[in-house]
Amino acid sequence: MSDIKLLITFKSALYNYSLEQLRYISKEGVWSIGQMYDHLIVVAHEYLDNLETCTTLTEEQPLGKTQFGEQLFRNGGFPPIKIRLPDELNSPPSNSDSKEDLIIRMDQLIQRLSLWETKVDYINPHHKVEHGGFGWLNAKEWHDLVGMHFRHHLRQQDELESYLL
Repeated sequence: MSDIKLLITFKSALYNYSLEQLRYISKEGVWSIGQMYDHLIVVAHEYLDNLETCTTLTEEQPLGKTQFGEQLFRNGGFPPIKIRLPDELNSPPSNSDSKEDLIIRMDQLIQRLSLWETKVDYINPHHKVEHGGFGWLNAKEWHDLVGMHFRHHLRQQDELESYLL
């Protein structure tokens, strides 16, 4: 499934949730479905911001990915485990958006990702921005990371939906 189709699938799922379901937190330390969506959207825009930064660079970066970054891209995605960032990087996502707000934000993200999909292959692959865990990524890698991150959260979506029953 293409990354755009994946995002459209996530967006379509939003129509199935009530506001109460979107904001439902089953227990402390577990996100609501709405928080998961907020996280996905915010992080995707951060990745696309870094992609855009790659287009403005004039110096080539000889450094590459970390060992984990190499493995991530070789495998085409995150390992099937829960990943918890350090507390200082792990503030809870917003749980206040309405379903309509999340749909609008997903539409904006889909539009932005689509815009870059046709351009990303023409950006100098040696113009890179550093990711804290994966090393130096070029525009194509930042673009691909959006889809990898969404796919990684498919399991979380299933888990959060199971709490709603």
